[in-house]
Amino acid sequence: MGGPVEVVAERFVAGGLTLSRRPDGRIVLVEGALPGERVAVALRRHQGADRGVVTAWLDRAPERTEPPCAHAREGCGGCDWMHLAEPAQVPAKVEVVADALRRLGGWADPVVRPGPALDPWGFRTTLRLAVVGGRAGLRRAASHEVVPLTHCPIAHPLIDAMIRDGDFADATTVTLRAGAGTGERMAVVTPGRTGVALPDDVRVVGVDELGRGTRAWIHEEIDGRRWRVSAASFFQSRPDGAAALVEVVTALAGPVLDRPTGVLVDAYAGVGLFAGSLLADRPGWRAVCAESGRSAAADARVNLAEHDATVVVTPVERFRAPRATLVVADPPRAGLGRRAADALVGAEPERIVLVSCDPAAAGRDVALLTARGFAPVESVVVDLFPHTHHTETVTRLDRSD
Repeated sequence: MGGPVEVVAERFVAGGLTLSRRPDGRIVLVEGALPGERVAVALRRHQGADRGVVTAWLDRAPERTEPPCAHAREGCGGCDWMHLAEPAQVPAKVEVVADALRRLGGWADPVVRPGPALDPWGFRTTLRLAVVGGRAGLRRAASHEVVPLTHCPIAHPLIDAMIRDGDFADATTVTLRAGAGTGERMAVVTPGRTGVALPDDVRVVGVDELGRGTRAWIHEEIDGRRWRVSAASFFQSRPDGAAALVEVVTALAGPVLDRPTGVLVDAYAGVGLFAGSLLADRPGWRAVCAESGRSAAADARVNLAEHDATVVVTPVERFRAPRATLVVADPPRAGLGRRAADALVGAEPERIVLVSCDPAAAGRDVALLTARGFAPVESVVVDLFPHTHHTETVTRLDRSD
């Protein structure tokens, strides 16, 4: 599309890009620019929109900083906001979420605030990495090329030691997991574990073994409770982040949880984190959990054994939800979609607490639920992923009829 063009970056949008404008007013979505910067970009067309990659900075924002990670300076794409100063990251995410809720959610004046502060370093207890030459690494930004890691400053020390010391032989990918509260560690290797060398305390299991029915898990501790997490099960990438989400979900559920009895529908329940946490000290409540993953559902049955809880292995879109007092939903990145929204609204809850891992999905789902008789009240941004554009948003919606 010709040589570099000059644009002015205006604001972040969902996906971590900056909405920028050419001198003639045409919009370009730019990778790597910060709001307020004037930059030269190389243009390309992507999904019907102009995208730009910075080739030169003409004016730099005061929030721009040198990435403190050597691998980020080499081009590692794992932390795409490490060039944005830490104090500016959460406010930027709050603005991105508010923008998505206005534009996509139809919420004219969204109430969005930051959640509990979380440590921006040494926090990740789950990392999925590529492997090249036996070394684990992350992809270079906008590339399939792997940057081998010697140290990852966002990884929990239990994970970082496996990155530093591990020999992953002929693997193509590896998922490293650790229980920060228990010290347990696991490596899930694709395609198999032949030749992989890690410390003796690390449980190494191949994806080929899991396919043949092998079960492997670690345990994590959240707020004094112990959770089983199997190799194929989803769990939040940091225990303090899981605790923060439980704190925010509990706060937004509010007085509904003060009732002596009630029914909680936990949709996309995973290993049962929300159901187990919300039912603790609430003996009059019961939970019905919907989870499509068999591994996570098996974990949930173990983790919820002491509660009045039923775990149903089903996609939420096909879930026949019972009548509920409260619905908590934590869908994947794409969000609920129409059929899942219908299933959850069919439970006739007084309140829905929606956990979204993408601002655009949060906006779309708020629009879906608003059209089905629920009104958004408040959203809280929980920064589970510092130094990246990724974020979690918890939104309270109340039945409006």
